Amino acid sequence: MTEILALLQNIAPLLEPTTLRQMSQVIFGMLVVSGRITMLGISRWTEKGGSYRTIQRFYYTVLPWDVIQWLFFRVSFLKPADEYIAAGDEVVVSKAGKETHGLDRFFSGIQQRVIPGLSFFAFSLVNIREERSYPLQVTQVVKSAVEKAASKAKAEAKKKSAEKRKPGRPKGSKNKDKQEVELNPELVRIQTALKRLLATIGNRICLKYVALDGHFGNYPSAFLVRQVALHLISKLRSDAALYPAFEGEHKRPGPKPKYGEKLDVHKLNGKYLKETSTVDNLRTDIYQGQFYNKEFPFALNVVIVLKTNLDTQAQAHVILFSTDLDLDYVKIIKFYSLRFQIEFNFRDAKQYWGLEDFMNVKEAAVTNAANLSLFMVNFSYALLQPFRQHNPGYSVLDLKSHYRGCRYATETIKMLPEKPDAILLAEIFQQIARLGAIHPAFQPVANP
Repeated sequence: MTEILALLQNIAPLLEPTTLRQMSQVIFGMLVVSGRITMLGISRWTEKGGSYRTIQRFYYTVLPWDVIQWLFFRVSFLKPADEYIAAGDEVVVSKAGKETHGLDRFFSGIQQRVIPGLSFFAFSLVNIREERSYPLQVTQVVKSAVEKAASKAKAEAKKKSAEKRKPGRPKGSKNKDKQEVELNPELVRIQTALKRLLATIGNRICLKYVALDGHFGNYPSAFLVRQVALHLISKLRSDAALYPAFEGEHKRPGPKPKYGEKLDVHKLNGKYLKETSTVDNLRTDIYQGQFYNKEFPFALNVVIVLKTNLDTQAQAHVILFSTDLDLDYVKIIKFYSLRFQIEFNFRDAKQYWGLEDFMNVKEAAVTNAANLSLFMVNFSYALLQPFRQHNPGYSVLDLKSHYRGCRYATETIKMLPEKPDAILLAEIFQQIARLGAIHPAFQPVANP
């Protein structure tokens, strides 16, 4: 418990003493609880002062989570000499019932279908050298009634249009200015969250890039990122049409063409080739160039990773891009691959820290439950560091086993008529704390 209190001193200036004490009890309960992490489960495992009402009061307290996450990260993990990028992604958790704040139907990437549940969009900072993501901000996705109605009407109109529309461009349609973009409600929420993140960080970190998944590989997403003076790194659809700039001699009347001939990603010009490697009869060719896509009004820094099976000649490719035309292909590939680290944050939050388990229904309680689960991802990593100095494989399961063992030992020692001496007491704690560990932090004491 002392190490928990020591780490919480980093954020003590942001919280009332009562709230800080409640938070320490909740965190200890989350570390030792077996089974689902709910308010009732936490209250059963906390030490003194951890009644259900105490846990409930904490969950219904409005907390400045953006500042809490940032201050804890800044004190515990920030390395100013390292390079960081921002990564963003959405996480969907399944929920039943009708009263939970923000309950709606969202697409679950894990189940590959639309499910009833809650959706949260999170931003994290990814340390490039460590290749580790630190979640810093969580925003719940709550669709308004107007947004739902507009989305439904748009889907119905698109369906009817597809059924009745003739081939070709509709009569009377006019060219649109691609520079002007009206962000939809989803992108407005994300841009607002991104601005909040940048305002919280200030000038402590010089951020230049935001990595988002292929869902955001479009011009409106690039537009929102460029509006906050950052560059987007994302992925285009595999069938996206790419065009080099027109370089030939223009002899016809009229303006000079903007686009050259459409690229065939399976037969690219050798001048774009940057790297080739072969492993187990699988050849990987990496191409880079500045190409246009007609959805974007400007050129993109495009990296095409083409893999060829030398036995069957089957090919597959991925198209990555950045709005920064000077970024090297190695960094584009690395930065986009590091975006996936935020998925590991979501996995840990669901598996260990209750993101999938909480049963709160009110807005404040849902916000606290989601933010606390991702805060615990960073907090547990800080707790793991002393153990990993002796055993690099020490895991979250080992950490939870350690604290659960300490809880058992504490309750057992309370029943003894006489308290053991300090040396024996320490040995008892060590032995019991590592009973359920997969990777014990210390070697077991040999029996005489």
